[in-house]
Amino acid sequence: MKQLASTLGALALLFSIISPTLAADDYDIAIIGGRVIDPETGLDQRRNIGITGASIAIVTEQKITATKIIDAAGLVVSPGFIDMHAHGQTIPAARMQAMDGVTTGLELEAGVLPVSDYYEELGREGRPINYGASVNWASARIATHLNSSPSHAIEWFFENFKNPSWQTAISTEDQLASIEKLVSEGLDQGGIGVGFLLGYAPGTGRKEYYQISDLAARRSQPTFTHARFLSMLEPGSSFEGMAEVVSVAAGTGVQAHIVHLNSMSLRDIDLIKPMILKAQRSGLRITTEAYPYGAGSTGIGAAMFQGPNWRERTGGMTAHNFDVNGKRLTEKEFAYLQKEKPETETIIHFLDVSKAKDKAKLDMSVLMPGGVIGSDGGTWSVNGQRVAKDTWPIPKNAWSHPRGAGTYARFLGHYVRERKLLSLLDAIERISYGPAKILQVSAPQMKKKGRIQAGVDADIVIFDLDTVADRATYAKPAQTSAGFHHVIVNGTVLVEDGNLKTDVMPGQPIRNQVK
Repeated sequence: MKQLASTLGALALLFSIISPTLAADDYDIAIIGGRVIDPETGLDQRRNIGITGASIAIVTEQKITATKIIDAAGLVVSPGFIDMHAHGQTIPAARMQAMDGVTTGLELEAGVLPVSDYYEELGREGRPINYGASVNWASARIATHLNSSPSHAIEWFFENFKNPSWQTAISTEDQLASIEKLVSEGLDQGGIGVGFLLGYAPGTGRKEYYQISDLAARRSQPTFTHARFLSMLEPGSSFEGMAEVVSVAAGTGVQAHIVHLNSMSLRDIDLIKPMILKAQRSGLRITTEAYPYGAGSTGIGAAMFQGPNWRERTGGMTAHNFDVNGKRLTEKEFAYLQKEKPETETIIHFLDVSKAKDKAKLDMSVLMPGGVIGSDGGTWSVNGQRVAKDTWPIPKNAWSHPRGAGTYARFLGHYVRERKLLSLLDAIERISYGPAKILQVSAPQMKKKGRIQAGVDADIVIFDLDTVADRATYAKPAQTSAGFHHVIVNGTVLVEDGNLKTDVMPGQPIRNQVK
């Protein structure tokens, strides 16, 4: 009997080794039967995905088991969307983006300063999605020219619109050395490249833009440039501003990213697009982004809306092109806000996409070969006061540009499903793998983002292509997108069956690789 018991015990042990699935589930989460998209490998097939901890463990046609099963039959399973242009770095803004499929939201156009303060604050509070920022060159310039201490809060930046001297002055040699020092410190603290808001300081010397870009190139870091001008007229045209980015990329070898190509080109995209494409074909490391809206947003006192002929330069804009809290402005209201409250955030309607000609111009930017999609979304406010960090859902009367809620649903619904201008695989590349590929040299963490493969981070979006749609409008922007069933961030389910979970904060910081 003892010998029989010993033999049976040995057989049981052996059986457990060769058949571990009978002893326990394979994975923490299994996503079963979805249409899996991986832009890097070109995969577009029905697969099962096993997640262990924060990573994807397997992508397979075989059956798998897990502690938690997600049935994705009839749904698209995509890498989480990566927004390189997310000004809304608050918790409510990040939650709203998660409901639009975003798993990583980076503040790269403007950036922050001090960089260490930003990462410390967000790390202490926690974030629902991954976060990170570039170094804010404009804040370094403000701090230097106004002899003040920079703050990473966006309110500090807009408050300095009241003292526009930093927007027009040429930096002295000592001032430029100070700006370089602040930018370099920001890179040392993990800032992902350098954000250039040249359009907010159009009087900046060309040498300054070149020298700070050269600093970024020497540090193997990219730049993210809001081009210098917003104008149809020469000199000082949008075309000239874009040409400056191209020339500096050629002169320094820097990896140069052009933000919101659509809004900054105004109606000159017909000239700007081929210039950029030819520069890319010649070997320059230039990339672009756009958002699928014909309206932008910024502080009403921005330099691009100042000066005696700014209306003619922008193609005939009037106060009616400006929208504050869902209301188009009168000339009297516009003049008052520019003088007394220049920090007021406004939506600027620069294209009328109900007209075929303007719609075609927007399409040229959004569908730029090799381009990616960025939201340029901001924070949310009610009666001018920022929505508190623990607020969810966002109040129905909260205001912001609708792109902060619906950019990715709008892109997928409009350009893929309705107009069929892109394949699903191409579209997913523009919102996941494409941004990751742009950033992965400067921020190696991105090598594990934007993909559905074994060993990468489990940042995953599961959505219904037949129903995905943006619901946010200019009049009522605080409306979440439809069609997103599940959003997983670093292996944690953040959105389940279309409902956001407020008790988890799985977002992790993304930083550069300091050299």
